[in-house]
Amino acid sequence: MATATLPAELADATRDDASLRRFLHGLPGVDQVGVEQRAAGLGTRSIKKAAKRWAIDTAISMVDLTTLEGADTRGKVRALAAKARRPDPDHPDTPRVAAVCVYPDLAAVAVEALAGTGIGVASVATAFPSGRSSQQVKLTDVALAVDAGASEVDMVIDRGAFLEGRYGQVFDEIRTIKAACGDAHLKVILETGELATYDNVRRASWLALLAGGDFIKTSTGKVSPAATLPVTHVMLQAVHDWHTSTGELRGVKPAGGIRTTKDAIRYLVAVHEVAGPQWLTPDLFRFGASSLLNDLLLQRRTQIDGHYSGPDYVTLD
Repeated sequence: MATATLPAELADATRDDASLRRFLHGLPGVDQVGVEQRAAGLGTRSIKKAAKRWAIDTAISMVDLTTLEGADTRGKVRALAAKARRPDPDHPDTPRVAAVCVYPDLAAVAVEALAGTGIGVASVATAFPSGRSSQQVKLTDVALAVDAGASEVDMVIDRGAFLEGRYGQVFDEIRTIKAACGDAHLKVILETGELATYDNVRRASWLALLAGGDFIKTSTGKVSPAATLPVTHVMLQAVHDWHTSTGELRGVKPAGGIRTTKDAIRYLVAVHEVAGPQWLTPDLFRFGASSLLNDLLLQRRTQIDGHYSGPDYVTLD
């Protein structure tokens, strides 16, 4: 399990399962009251008009516009891609979103529809959302996405293995999936709603970072609770500490349950205050969202036009 690219202390942590366990259980515990109070406090900060317009545009540029339903069709993916290219046709200066996220069998449709735009195509994989399958099936899932041209792969960890303390198994699987991604970026979904404690979220975050994940992601959006501000604080602190230890910048993606502009701005404040301002870029922070974009567009129109536009002014997803 060893890797030569990490500082000595971190490389030693990945030598074997026992070393990995010692490292993860040696991480400082999360102060539950403290992290929840800090998240609540930062969530009350007010944003003035000019800063709010910047925050809205920044949030739009960070959206992974997502459809992950059994009833998804090629037509729906093409419509989503059209919205990704021009989120608000009446306001062509509206930023484009970061990526469109779909199932592997529809990734090629999204790639074709977004060709030449610079908008990424993300594909979930590894037996999403449960992660309950053989590694061979998971690797086949990844190959489907990568061969279709996906530039990002969102994998799910085996939460059962993690909760049983089989950290080496989870680590090795992430490393194997990372290698299978080739040039595609890997987002590692922790499914924090199933991890039960903030300490487990911190351990899972570090485990994913040690294994080479480019992003750590809260949720599949299929489990409640999905993304929460306190959990995202813990993950932002992990990537901040990772950067301090290694000099490398890794990203965070909260997904599920973020529906309003107010919610998005609370997360941007957390990014700035916990990780740091250099994380305020789509390269390092994303929103996994479907309905969020509509509210951002409506609030953007309000900032420009001086009055609220009803939901009929944006397309439904």
